[in-house]
Amino acid sequence: MGSPGSFAVHIESFLLHLAAERGLSANYRLSVRRSLERFDSWCAERGLEPAQVAEPLLAEYHRSLHAAGLAASSCRVAMVHLRIFFRHLAAKGVLPHNPAALLETGRAGRNLPETLGAEHVARLLESIDPADLPFGARDRAILEMLYGSGLRVSELVNLRPEQVDWQEMFLRITGKGNKTRYVPLGGMAAESLRSYLQQGRPKLLRPGRAAAALFLSNRGTQLTRERIRQIIKARAAAAGIPENVYPHIMRHSFASHLLENGADLRVIQDMLGHADLATTQVYTHVEQKRLVSLHRAFHPRGRKEK
Repeated sequence: MGSPGSFAVHIESFLLHLAAERGLSANYRLSVRRSLERFDSWCAERGLEPAQVAEPLLAEYHRSLHAAGLAASSCRVAMVHLRIFFRHLAAKGVLPHNPAALLETGRAGRNLPETLGAEHVARLLESIDPADLPFGARDRAILEMLYGSGLRVSELVNLRPEQVDWQEMFLRITGKGNKTRYVPLGGMAAESLRSYLQQGRPKLLRPGRAAAALFLSNRGTQLTRERIRQIIKARAAAAGIPENVYPHIMRHSFASHLLENGADLRVIQDMLGHADLATTQVYTHVEQKRLVSLHRAFHPRGRKEK
């Protein structure tokens, strides 16, 4: 379905370009379509033609998005879509220049999530001996599940054994807003969790004390978020990892590493339980920064000569 204004033909051409020449996913193209058609409708209401679009007008549109109540992250994504759209139109000669070239889209950099490199994650996990009962088995399972399934620490501490579907290899997670989602239980996480349930958790159970939680303290009670933070910090220090390691960095690393290896952003959104795709899109900025740093480090023309 085309949009009502003067950009309709150009939007369809641009979406074909994203599909055919850049190979971007249908979900990403749908997100771009929504951004561009919203802008097109805004221009149509004001009787604006493509040639009339200039940087001050785009800045006014940005302000209108905020005034309409859109989250800052959603506004930023919408403006990024406009920047790449107008760059395409200028490159094709539809417009004499790119009116969005100098457009300020918002300071995304200060909110970029911290992540661990895959080698540091592997070193952390492999430093914990699951045969060291019961705490080695427990702590290895905790970290494998935070990283392997991208759980929030609050979701982990409230997890119960009956939420694990061993037949389908899924976790049934109740997240923010009391919403339920199903998250795959990866092979390494499943192996560690099974070892903990069979050999570690029985040693943490206490007679006469009911224990509904999956992960238990040395007193047989549910672990707290703070205690898990302490465990992870201590395990990272013992593994010799210099970064500040905390529960949520494992979730960030889970999402970032999935994206690096080609996972669709919409799939990552579903696994993380994000209500808004714009929240998940912050990980694309992390990946872009990584690519730039790799280019500068290894490409002959990547760095300026000193």
